[in-house]
Amino acid sequence: MPNFDSDSVIYEQPLSERTRAMLRLEFLFHRSDSQLLAEDPWSSRCVVESIIDMLEVMRRSDLRKELLKELERQSTILEALSSNPNVENRRLEKVLAQVRKVHDTLLASENAPGIELRDIDLLSIVRQRSGIPAGTCAFDLPAYHFWLQNPARRRLQDLRTWLSKFDRLREAIELCLKLMRESATATREVARGGFLQKTLDTSNRCQMIRVLLPYHTGCYPEFSAGRQRFTVRFMRPSQGSERPLQTEEDVEFKLFCCVL
Repeated sequence: MPNFDSDSVIYEQPLSERTRAMLRLEFLFHRSDSQLLAEDPWSSRCVVESIIDMLEVMRRSDLRKELLKELERQSTILEALSSNPNVENRRLEKVLAQVRKVHDTLLASENAPGIELRDIDLLSIVRQRSGIPAGTCAFDLPAYHFWLQNPARRRLQDLRTWLSKFDRLREAIELCLKLMRESATATREVARGGFLQKTLDTSNRCQMIRVLLPYHTGCYPEFSAGRQRFTVRFMRPSQGSERPLQTEEDVEFKLFCCVL
């Protein structure tokens, strides 16, 4: 069996629009965090782009409402576990208290997270031009170019202020995804000839599939999933102009089906 601890990579596949939106925002939060560590204008540009992408994800759905539903769903499942003698009740109560606190905090916010940022002129003009290739260069947006010349301390202060408008949303997303990921127990699987198909339990809907695969395996998974089943194909990366091909070898990996 391969060593799953030394060089493994996690691949995730959401099975609902709600989970997909949460994963996209988590990605944007992490990207902005990494760019805030640098003080150059190019890094500040990346953070602004992340903020605009956050607003776009938020625009497509009422994510505040969806997160409240998700927290309520998770709370209901956790409460049902209290009658299970194999569950540590003290730890369960601690997790439930955290879920309820995050739910109430998000519920107390009257507006959609980040909605205030739509009134910031600088972000508005960048957002309008961001769909055009190189549309935010200096000659197109002199006001943006001027802001980027501010001292790093001033730029980072603005960026942190803008990002703070998503704090409640971020807290809820991080908790939901943490509980979701921790709810799954790994199973060791073998994809014969690089292919695996699994049936899902429709009475306890899976929210996300996770695959843990050693990097030295030399391939990556592609998912196809529905309500009743999912398939995983392990692909060899393309070489030059060649298209990626499914490996013909058996692939050993760990599978997590996250149902919480």
